[in-house]
Amino acid sequence: MADGPTINTIAERAGVSIASVSRVLNGLPTREETVRKVMTAAEELGYVRNAVARSLKSRRTHQVAFAMADIGNPAYLAMLRQIQPVLKAAGYRLVLHSTDAVAADEIDVLHSLGERYVDGLIMSPLRVTETHLEMLAAARAPVVIIGSVPDGTRVDNVRADSRTGVRQAIDHLHALGRRRIALVNGPLDTVPGAARGAAYWEALDALGLPYDETLVEIGDFYRAEGARAVARLLERAGDVDALLCANDLIALGALDVLRAAGRRVPQDVAVVGMDDTDLAAASWPSLTSVSLGSAERGKAAAELMLDRLQNGDRDPRVVTVPPRLVVRASTSGQEPAVPVEGGGK
Repeated sequence: MADGPTINTIAERAGVSIASVSRVLNGLPTREETVRKVMTAAEELGYVRNAVARSLKSRRTHQVAFAMADIGNPAYLAMLRQIQPVLKAAGYRLVLHSTDAVAADEIDVLHSLGERYVDGLIMSPLRVTETHLEMLAAARAPVVIIGSVPDGTRVDNVRADSRTGVRQAIDHLHALGRRRIALVNGPLDTVPGAARGAAYWEALDALGLPYDETLVEIGDFYRAEGARAVARLLERAGDVDALLCANDLIALGALDVLRAAGRRVPQDVAVVGMDDTDLAAASWPSLTSVSLGSAERGKAAAELMLDRLQNGDRDPRVVTVPPRLVVRASTSGQEPAVPVEGGGK
């Protein structure tokens, strides 16, 4: 064995399958007895020079998990593009989970922290339930949440300032002379849905615009459902002259419906999205959108995770990323994009 032991020789010595050895050496959840056999065989064969085996022996995997609600949403991909290189530079590998916004799957990910297959978890849940909070309190590894959590929750937290972002969007539409400003939102039991809904009413009230429930439509955070929600809204409130959509995917669905209905954007109906994903600049017309700093939040979350892994006993930290309105053709009627700092006017 001049070239050192292989995964096959370790499997033969341990009396387990090659797949089991691979799972152990990659830090994946495995029965403790199997881990013991594999690690014993690896040490006997001199495999301890393998970095992953050494980390397993010390109960450190040098892996961090990132659990996102929807891998198809460009906002999460923007986070991922920042999280991965920050962790890689520090010697950590990234393990991805897409929970499809299913709370039970998110709870399972939190529960799996007890198996120590990763050293920490970065998580961006759509909902934060009592069970989430209980699992966070009992977590046996560091957790960083991207998104708002209740005050007093003892967890590192990176959040967007949705309240200011919605205000920027409403102020911008109001300055353009729009008065029938509708909100197309996601479910109100989600973190972003609740935040955008509350901020919408606050922004209207600050401008003296009347409360009108017919101007609010609740759907989901996907393009197809966004289109259906906008169609329902237009049937009920055909005189709407502006749409604030809870994310860019909903806004793209809105553009589809307005185009099919012969409504001109922005002449008849101005449209604003949220997240300022890559899709916003690529749509037709290009989409005015509120950047909530997805990339910045991803980078901040990774940095908080590394700091927590090195300084485990410190107090939890909250990082708030400021929003930025980026004006494009769906409200201005012209290109190029114009970033608006600090307000929408």
